[in-house]
Amino acid sequence: MIGIVIPVHNEENLLGECLTAVQKAVAHPRLADETVHILVVLDSCTDASAQIALAYGVSTLTVDARNVGEARARGVRLLIDQGARWIACTDADSQVAEDWLIAQLDQNTDVVCGTVRIGDWGTIPDSVQAEYQGHYHNGDGHRHIHGANLGFTAQAYIRAGGFQHLAVDEDVELVARFQKSGARIAWSGQPQVVTSARLDVRVPGGFADYLRQLHMGQQVPL
Repeated sequence: MIGIVIPVHNEENLLGECLTAVQKAVAHPRLADETVHILVVLDSCTDASAQIALAYGVSTLTVDARNVGEARARGVRLLIDQGARWIACTDADSQVAEDWLIAQLDQNTDVVCGTVRIGDWGTIPDSVQAEYQGHYHNGDGHRHIHGANLGFTAQAYIRAGGFQHLAVDEDVELVARFQKSGARIAWSGQPQVVTSARLDVRVPGGFADYLRQLHMGQQVPL
């Protein structure tokens, strides 16, 4: 079984597009012989996110953590307990490609770190776009880490100790422990994910905060 974990905190405006894309990836013909379980982890949601997940017919897990690391950890733990051999992570403000899961599995490794592409820059100035793209490598051999495009085997995850209950950079911290545990990691540009360029910062230090700082003219590492 393959498990997909999507942490959600009040994402009623974007969750539908995310789930539409994920379900297209699940329907890939090469996955016809494998069960794929989509799990939306509803973290302290007060909007219509739960109803949207229900309408799409996906499984949900309700938590009250306000912490993306804990939400991911609890979702992954449930899927592994249900027998998942491979876990794929994405975010509610992102849309995966139709071959997303296949592109991860084709790497034939313990962990796959994929890249992201901004789908709609909105009102963000061209100068900010250029600054971002000038520092981002969207191909094989990159060293970017995104919870919106991350996959791993259940065995590697357990060996590394799993997601920690961090409000930010829980994905970066996990990959560091994957490396320490000797996991085979593919830094691949093949699994494609489109994500949002919103500037409303929910967690300081996250991707939206990075874009906001660029928008303000600050020099920040990617």
